[in-house]
Amino acid sequence: MDNGIQIAIDGPAAAGKSTIAKITASKLGYTYIDTGAMYRALTYKALEEHIDVYNDDALVSLLEGIVIDLLPSEEGQIVRVNGEDITEAIRSQEVTSNVSATAAQPRVRKMMVEKQRLLATTKGVVMDGRDIGTAVLPDAELKIFMTASVEERAARRFAENNTRGIHRSMEELCQDIATRDKADTERKASPLKQASDAVFIDTTSMTIEEVADTIIQHAEKRKQR
Repeated sequence: MDNGIQIAIDGPAAAGKSTIAKITASKLGYTYIDTGAMYRALTYKALEEHIDVYNDDALVSLLEGIVIDLLPSEEGQIVRVNGEDITEAIRSQEVTSNVSATAAQPRVRKMMVEKQRLLATTKGVVMDGRDIGTAVLPDAELKIFMTASVEERAARRFAENNTRGIHRSMEELCQDIATRDKADTERKASPLKQASDAVFIDTTSMTIEEVADTIIQHAEKRKQR
């Protein structure tokens, strides 16, 4: 792909990053990398093995001993750890409630950034997360920071949970998201923040297709430079 670029998409929980990144990558013929799934995979294994999600050393040791694979499929990205398909398991409420703690550990973050950079060594990639434009791909040709109101993000998570058989009230989800935002923006290791050269997109009143098309328009302009 001679004319491919790196697209970094950041934003808070339930802003629609993964869904929109997948659509954008598919339309451009790019590789999609969900970095959040990598932290969820580590969190899942830590919980399974009764490892403290606040213990940086123990988490690093665990991360060194597992292989996380992100595989494309017609149904979406498949996440495997040591060959085990944990795509649905990492979306559980228990993992969701603990992943911010795992992602806040400095050495874990450093190792993950190294792994994520290796995944993006070729051009033509769309990567989403919390620190892609600021830490993982600081030289990406296009950086996007997307967000939406807490209420809108809670409504999206509510709809997503219903498809997975997870039952949480809107009030609980609003609180969960507000708590996650606080943890992500206040952590010491690569906190969630907008890169100085990122394009800001408020997706509250936009459809998924409108957001994806907006990003693609920006990508086409970057490719012409």
